[in-house]
Amino acid sequence: MGNRLEKLHGRIGDFWWYSLMIFIACRAADCMNAFVGLWLVPKYVDPSELGAVAPLANFANFMAIPAAVFAATFRSEFSRLAIGREFGKLKTLMRGVFIAAGIFLVVAILASRFMLPVFLKRIRIAEGTLGLVILAASFTGAVAPIYSNALQSLKKFKSYSLINLLGAPVRLVTMLAAIPLRALTGYFVGQASTPAFNIAASVFSLRRELSIKAEPYWNRQIMRRFSRLFLIFAANSFAGGMASLVEAMVLRQRLPDIDSAGYYMATRFSDIACFLYTTMVFTIFPFTAELASKNADMRPLLRKTSLATVCFSLLVAVPFCFAGESILSILPHGDQYAAYWWAIPWLVGITAVASMTGLYTTAAISCERFGYLKRLIPLNLASAAVLLAVTGYGYFTAFIPESWSAFLAEHNITSLKAMLSWLSAMALLRLAAVVPEASPQTAR
Repeated sequence: MGNRLEKLHGRIGDFWWYSLMIFIACRAADCMNAFVGLWLVPKYVDPSELGAVAPLANFANFMAIPAAVFAATFRSEFSRLAIGREFGKLKTLMRGVFIAAGIFLVVAILASRFMLPVFLKRIRIAEGTLGLVILAASFTGAVAPIYSNALQSLKKFKSYSLINLLGAPVRLVTMLAAIPLRALTGYFVGQASTPAFNIAASVFSLRRELSIKAEPYWNRQIMRRFSRLFLIFAANSFAGGMASLVEAMVLRQRLPDIDSAGYYMATRFSDIACFLYTTMVFTIFPFTAELASKNADMRPLLRKTSLATVCFSLLVAVPFCFAGESILSILPHGDQYAAYWWAIPWLVGITAVASMTGLYTTAAISCERFGYLKRLIPLNLASAAVLLAVTGYGYFTAFIPESWSAFLAEHNITSLKAMLSWLSAMALLRLAAVVPEASPQTAR
């Protein structure tokens, strides 16, 4: 058996072998995650609040942008130090990034003191202890990539697979204990438990590399170089985070409760299309970085991964075209959500396009090509601005004429189909903005 696996490894190559290994481990974990998303959450979260889950998650991600950006800034540096076996410097770098993330958490808490109550009011949710739990989830989610990036750089894909496999039951047990007490708060407690476990398990996996004495790393030249990268990533993350937050908020605020809840249930199934992407996007980073270092063309690898994404998405979408209504109807409160079956294959298509965008941007970042940001940042900012202008008239009542407010209210986007049309168009435009960066003629 071992010889057969070794022959298969040699035949398909390192990239597809490690991708397959991570895919199997993560999909085993998703069996438990599916129970959480499709049964446990709909069972305990009332349909009137279910549609708030996505915008709350987007708010958490938005508040964590500084910490997440700081971690992403040093992603390539993790790879360089790991390849060079400079573990003393790697330890110093990881320690510094972790401390910086803690500082950003304090800033996020202060900012949320003013922003969160207004946001929760807009999406019709009572705060309670929800605010602090959201921040905890955002902080752990932002810090965890520091350690997963180190595993990635060292190509410890077996450890990464095992950590993801064990993280799912941790999340399930936590949610089973917390959700019955307060549904939305329990959901985010469970969301925080997985990255917290991943951090602890990653540190254990890296114990040999991190057991050596820390060596000096920070200097003026490094600070100057990475300050530039931080600003680049911050601008991109802010623009993308703002677009995602506005989209999620509009879906909750301007649609009826049942429409926003139906959208949430549809995304639980359409997110299956991400399963292959999340595996490949993790594995692809060191391989495209290596290709770029050799001035090799990375487009063949990107085309193959994009084709695999499209084929996998088709396999996911087709069953829901014929049995989506029946599948939704067997879930808790399914009689209310079954009518939204048509949104599942549509959202699978949107997810597939977004996944291809992620593959291309990851490849560009791995070799520090950032020309696509000149197109992507304005596009995301324009997306948020236009959507707010059309649907957010309530924010500007004091600043615009009453007749204009009435006109906007009359022509407001209130249908889920209109919103999905908007999301489809933006997904295609984002993909078009990043594809040119894969060209070997693109300046580094």
